[in-house]
Amino acid sequence: MHTVSIKKNQVARAVAAAVFTLGAAQAFGTGFQLNEQSASSLGNALAAGAAFTDDISAMWWNPAALSQFPKMQVAGALHVIVPSIKFRNNASLPAANQPVLGGDGGDAGGFNFVPNMYVSLPINPQFTFGLGVTVPFGLTTEYDDGWLGRYQALKSQIQTINVNPALSWKVSPQFSVGVGVNYQYLKATLTNNVNYSGALLTAAAGAGITPGSATFNAIAGATSGLDSKAQIKAEDGTWGWNIGLAWDATPQLRFGASYRSELKYDVTGNIDFSNPTVALPPGTSPVLAGTIAALAAGVNSQALYGRGVASDITLPAIANVSARWQVDPKWEIMGDIQYTGWSSIPELRFNASSPPALPTVPLNWDDSWKFAVGASYRPNDQWKLRFGAAFDQTPVTNDPTARLPDSDRWWLAIGGEYKWNPNMKFDAGFVYIFADSPGFNQNQGSTAANGLINGSYDASVIIFSMQATYTF
Repeated sequence: MHTVSIKKNQVARAVAAAVFTLGAAQAFGTGFQLNEQSASSLGNALAAGAAFTDDISAMWWNPAALSQFPKMQVAGALHVIVPSIKFRNNASLPAANQPVLGGDGGDAGGFNFVPNMYVSLPINPQFTFGLGVTVPFGLTTEYDDGWLGRYQALKSQIQTINVNPALSWKVSPQFSVGVGVNYQYLKATLTNNVNYSGALLTAAAGAGITPGSATFNAIAGATSGLDSKAQIKAEDGTWGWNIGLAWDATPQLRFGASYRSELKYDVTGNIDFSNPTVALPPGTSPVLAGTIAALAAGVNSQALYGRGVASDITLPAIANVSARWQVDPKWEIMGDIQYTGWSSIPELRFNASSPPALPTVPLNWDDSWKFAVGASYRPNDQWKLRFGAAFDQTPVTNDPTARLPDSDRWWLAIGGEYKWNPNMKFDAGFVYIFADSPGFNQNQGSTAANGLINGSYDASVIIFSMQATYTF
């Protein structure tokens, strides 16, 4: 019986398949970045941006907007986000020693509920304090068990909360500035399968059993189709800041600009594996059974075993430049340009608390842009109708991750406002987002370990938002 020694990079990559997508899911471009911070602005596809002043939810895009509210105001919103993510297989390949490719994964999207809350408190005619509690990153995707991409993604759940106190200063009747600090907490739960059968064969080769030999082939035949399940739970909290300015060039024309800083996370957590029991076929020789038992023990103790993981990840800075023009008492038009510095994540580098080491995964994401235009129509004092459209560019330059396939997106938005009385108003917004469907070809570095996902995705998102605002 061969002595088992697992030191090969192939096994490290098998573990990395379960680990490196932690960073990708946290910071995956437009996919997990939630722009839904206000139901009132959503109806314009967020086109007012840093020039938005309809209510205090404007402080998310521009803390200088707080100066527009001379009375205390409270606003709360709930967004129902329903992504649809369906894979269409073309030429996918199974992982090593996996006789079953698996299905297409069903619809990986689902219902997601995202709240936010704001309050403003005027201090004097020049200074206003505000507090926003929001969810800037989030969502959950989950594929069917046993799907063909199970070694790259099963469930991805990201939860964040951002607390943003801010202060605005009305420098003059036409010009104001604002600044805020942000504490953001992030929690991630990620699962996927790991090719346990492939890990056993890699261990056999590392122990000196020649691939293609009778013993190697007997091990492959006795252990095919086995999956381990990996789960990562990780969290961290960090601090950032935001700043903005607003200028009323005329009573009808307002310009705004804002900037949100990068957020530097030192993510720490654990990876745990649920490894299968190797049930050998009847008649397996004692020598072969002993060899397989030794290989499994080595995999379970030296490769696919629970331990700590850590990574330094910097979520990008975000900047907005916006304009809003009151054409006449009934109509206004607006536009916004948003820049997101996704090049802050050039690679994913993870450190494990014990061997085997995990490889660095290059990303080389590009900075991205979002362009939005919108219009609002007020037929009377009680009602306001909103319309908007946007183009949202993906930062992904190479093949995207199956955690959440990302591509360029188009927004179509509609919404409205109803004033119940002089102090109370209600807003609602509806958005349909449809995405390009580029080809998808991804093995995360090793088809043997992870299989090859080859095909395309059909992706879309429906968002419905509701908001209530009360002015004291």
